[in-house]
Amino acid sequence: MYKFNPNLYTDVRIENNISTRIRIENNTIVENKEYSESGVIVRVFDGELWYTSSITNFDSIQKEIDYLSKLAKENPNINENKIVNKYEVNRDKLIQFESILGIENREKENLISDYNKFLNSEENIIPKHLLYIDNYIRKHIITSKGTDVEYDYAECSVNISYYVKSKDNNPQCFKKVFKHDFNELKNKYDELEKDIEKNIEFYNEAKPISPNEYTCILSPMAAGIFAHESFGHKSEADFMVGDEKMLDEWAIGKKVGSDILNIVDCGNEINSGFVPYDDEGNKSKKTYLIKNGILMGRLHSSETSALLDEEVTGNARAVNFEFDSIVRMTSTFIEGGNMTVEELFSSVKNGIYIDTVNHGSGMSTFTLAPQRAYLIKDGKISSPVLISVITGNVMRTLNEITGVSNEVEIISGTACGKNDQFPLRVAVGGPYIKVNKLQVS
Repeated sequence: MYKFNPNLYTDVRIENNISTRIRIENNTIVENKEYSESGVIVRVFDGELWYTSSITNFDSIQKEIDYLSKLAKENPNINENKIVNKYEVNRDKLIQFESILGIENREKENLISDYNKFLNSEENIIPKHLLYIDNYIRKHIITSKGTDVEYDYAECSVNISYYVKSKDNNPQCFKKVFKHDFNELKNKYDELEKDIEKNIEFYNEAKPISPNEYTCILSPMAAGIFAHESFGHKSEADFMVGDEKMLDEWAIGKKVGSDILNIVDCGNEINSGFVPYDDEGNKSKKTYLIKNGILMGRLHSSETSALLDEEVTGNARAVNFEFDSIVRMTSTFIEGGNMTVEELFSSVKNGIYIDTVNHGSGMSTFTLAPQRAYLIKDGKISSPVLISVITGNVMRTLNEITGVSNEVEIISGTACGKNDQFPLRVAVGGPYIKVNKLQVS
């Protein structure tokens, strides 16, 4: 397809992005836009330096390859370079989401209008706004080593914001109904109504928590955000390069958590972390970050895997064609255990159940900001409590996980930021997990 200098490594990443945004405020459609953006990033490597260019004219790709190649220094031994050696040679065409391209704008507008009618029928809330979003992405990655892979991805969602009428104030709540197929997004009112009912009850009955250390049970959503924030970012290998102290602290084979803890990153499943091939053309792998409490792996690009002499994992990702790829998570989750959910709750006499989470952060110390949380009394979910933050030391907390359910849920529709690249689609999830000695306030 393109002519490459045999004494240089070259790759080309072509992207086509199509999206729709329809927004309703005060029962009126205030935005209805369709976007289309296409572009290319070309990279040339001579074994010492990278030469990179981002363009939007597809007819100029060969010209850009030639231009960057003239800037680089020819290297007859380029294929022996330890970084270039890490680039896989893959050939594949995986196109499976094009159906969303056939949905008329009027049908999308009708869908969000129907959700708006439903919200207005709920007496105990005040709708603020609704936002319909869909995205279709198609990528084509070609390299001088022979890789030629193409895949697509689509997602659509209705993002809802409303106020709950409560006795003290009108707290704002958010709900996302997320699917990959447009038709599956229709008429999900039962899911939305359950969430509204929970929030109405919660904000009319919740009382402030007494700050203290508690045994907590985290829902799959909370467990997934915990895994992503507390350990997933720690596993991105570009944080390790050149940092001997961190490499020693996070040495492969080191005991870092409870024996029942397994954390995985995998881009092969159909969710919002679906990345069958990363932005370097390397195939996604199921990577155990922790297995039975032992640090088993890290997330890598070709460069970090070469520099740390570890296996490539297919985690080089960029938010779009304007950016070079860096090491990023895909779908990061805790694997299930051998307890039922009932058994897990029954094991807690006095504690807290974290149902939903607004956001989280963390590296050596993590924080979770819950939305809905409940006391646990004698193994049963009890009264709702208001919690500002849950915090803890990552290493200590990983070792305080004492129960893992056999029921696992992956939550799609989440996004991650790193090095000015936001939002990058990811997924999080896991089982219900029991964690001792969490600081709650």
